[in-house]
Amino acid sequence: MNKIFQTFISSILILLSIEGFSQSKYTISGQVKDKKNGEDLIGSTIVVAGTNIATSTNAYGFYSITLPEGKYRIQYQYVGYKTINIEVDLTSNQKIDMEISEDKIELQEVVISADRPEQNVRSTEMSVNKLGIKDISKIPALFGEVDVVRSIQLLPGVSSVGEGSSGFNVRGGSIDQNLILLDEAPVYNSSHLFGFFSVFNPDAVKDVKLFKGGIPAQYGGRLSSILDVRLKEGNSKRFSGQGGIGSIFSRLTLEAPIKKDKGSFIIAGRRSYIDALLAPFLGGLPDLKGLRLFFYDVTMKANYSITKKDKIFVSGYFGKDEFGQGAFGFNWGNQTFTTRWNHIFNDKLFFNLTGYYSRYNYGLGAATTSGTEANSFKWESSIQNYSIKPEFTYYLNTKNTISFGAQSIFYNFFPGEITIKSDGKEQKRAISSKFGLENAVYISNEQKITPRLTLTYGLRMSNFNYLDSVIQKYADSTSGRNVIRRPDEIITSPGVIFQNSFWQPEPRIAIKYELNEKSSIKASYMRTAQYLNLISNTAASIPLDVWTPATNNIKPQIADQVALGYFRNFGSENQFETSVEVYYKKMQNQIDYVDNADLLLNPILEGSLLNGRGRAYGLELYIRKRTGRFNGWISYTLARSERQVNGISENQWFPNRFDRTHSASIVASYDVSKRVSLNSTVFYGSGTPVNLPTHKFLSGGNYVPQSPVNIRNNIRIPDFFRWDISLTLRKKKKNDDLNDEDLPNNFFKRLKYSYDWDLVFGVYNTLNMQNAFSIVARQDPDANRNEVPIGYIPESGTYVYQKFSVVAFFVPSVTYNFRF
Repeated sequence: MNKIFQTFISSILILLSIEGFSQSKYTISGQVKDKKNGEDLIGSTIVVAGTNIATSTNAYGFYSITLPEGKYRIQYQYVGYKTINIEVDLTSNQKIDMEISEDKIELQEVVISADRPEQNVRSTEMSVNKLGIKDISKIPALFGEVDVVRSIQLLPGVSSVGEGSSGFNVRGGSIDQNLILLDEAPVYNSSHLFGFFSVFNPDAVKDVKLFKGGIPAQYGGRLSSILDVRLKEGNSKRFSGQGGIGSIFSRLTLEAPIKKDKGSFIIAGRRSYIDALLAPFLGGLPDLKGLRLFFYDVTMKANYSITKKDKIFVSGYFGKDEFGQGAFGFNWGNQTFTTRWNHIFNDKLFFNLTGYYSRYNYGLGAATTSGTEANSFKWESSIQNYSIKPEFTYYLNTKNTISFGAQSIFYNFFPGEITIKSDGKEQKRAISSKFGLENAVYISNEQKITPRLTLTYGLRMSNFNYLDSVIQKYADSTSGRNVIRRPDEIITSPGVIFQNSFWQPEPRIAIKYELNEKSSIKASYMRTAQYLNLISNTAASIPLDVWTPATNNIKPQIADQVALGYFRNFGSENQFETSVEVYYKKMQNQIDYVDNADLLLNPILEGSLLNGRGRAYGLELYIRKRTGRFNGWISYTLARSERQVNGISENQWFPNRFDRTHSASIVASYDVSKRVSLNSTVFYGSGTPVNLPTHKFLSGGNYVPQSPVNIRNNIRIPDFFRWDISLTLRKKKKNDDLNDEDLPNNFFKRLKYSYDWDLVFGVYNTLNMQNAFSIVARQDPDANRNEVPIGYIPESGTYVYQKFSVVAFFVPSVTYNFRF
């Protein structure tokens, strides 16, 4: 390992030596913020006019740019905002903080991106999609409720197994291979109501960024993607709020300064009431009387600038889902807490220290009464972790920006405990907790070799230590035995001890070459390692699924991905951006399951696991119109995702359950006027694979369907198609011709001018499509099961039926949104 680091550092020093040292140089640094509310602007661009020198602000709005002594015109740009030009006579280091305001003319043209028009061409980033909350709010949604996770499923390379399923799949990876971060704290289950809504309150979200490839070295722990969701800081200028009243839930967000321009807070809450709305209609249905089906969540954040060089942030999330009826109950939820400290050591060195706590838990219970005794059943499970992460960014010069840091994460995996009370007696059955300690260090550099050629290269070195008081030893899980195995040896120690330690170097590199001002070619390679697994053999993830760490029997997952892309802008002011990317991903140590595996509360779970390999490859097309009254995007993905596991499908490659060959989406928005806009989304996806019998054998005079060679995922469900539409009607604001700073300071007087609202009328599944979520095979063509016949398999003598559709009819909605 030391040789790897020595070689890597030597390479960096050689590359850095390209930069010369000829004349005196000085640094301009500072923060860029929104003039209206004081929010840091992520990705704001600072350009040195007349040169090809530019930089952008980091996730905390900080920038630094070093130039030779002289006079310059500096431009501060953020699309949708006014460009600010200032003259600088650079004879010493200067700190320049800038507040920029929205450009009302540009906003009327509906600019829906925060990046420069040429940013997708000039940046080394590829396989990355960024959505602002304005983008997401334009997408028609189920019940009219804006949703982050459902929105990213309309991007190339992102899919799900079906409507209403939890999580999402990226470039052929399973849902547990996505690291979902909320202000840097991981979220282990990102869904409410079994996948119909996500845990992210859109009124509290500032920025959403999805990395599908070329993942920077500061991120690790998952194979396929990083979904980085950043929360708003809160309005540091004045008290404000927003909210909405929808078909099934309402929300309210309040934000205000703690001390003007020094600190602020935001608190946002939601609560669904679908159970309350249904209650009057369920009174005559005894089977559904007393139904409980709701969720709630609270998101909050505060920040305060202690000094000009020190700023602290505290944020948290608490959410819970409840589903049950009578004495039966089922609940699950996430809790996160993040604290951060920003410190500016000097004009070139920025430091951030993050500490977080994250927990996901679920419970299942039931109770009955027998005579005078109360009988009950309760099941609880959870995963929680603590982390500390110091990060440094060093702006060496205009050609090199170096990032380095470390992270340590402690995991507590609690597989579950059952408590049973019967006839006055209580029994408990539990699987002991498992523990893990993950550590990593990283370093990376973004280097401009020439005006057209830029490299981003880095190395992440990760380590995972598995701790437990019990160790089970099995025969090799790659032996191809598709049978449940019992441990050959069980060793118990009096306390928790280190059982296994894994090390993995994770190199990352990305390269960009500009062909001209409007086009570029990019390539990237990354290796990623993952030390925890989601144990699930259902078609879609459910809240009862259990997380487990890498052990002596479960090897860490490893993936190598390469990608190549062509990026081009065209049209007036580069209003159209396009990209074509191809990728190939090879995955090691993929978990699969023997037939009839028992995964819940199984003390010898590892005896039901098989070890295999995976591969995924595809083509992604993306075209987006950024400005004008008509805007949106079109995406198309051609992809395959496969596995090979000894003991399954005759040891041959077979498609993953989430393999979707074709995916296409069209997202469009048209502003009829300042007050009225029309929005539309069309999505098509080819069917995902499932298991059905392909042959039959004679037994007792009857033919019995079977799959004699244990072929996995041999049949595909029908293709998926959905069209959603919405219309937004906005109030005509009284302050159209007033700037925010011109409004009265008194809240009630200000409310007269600032109160704003819109009504969103939507129809989800406009064409009333009955898209299949699953299919089933039956021997008799009985049409009385309310199942739709879709085919016949003569080899097995079975009829194929569409089992059910999650949303089998069009769903109208009305949502009232307000702001003040």
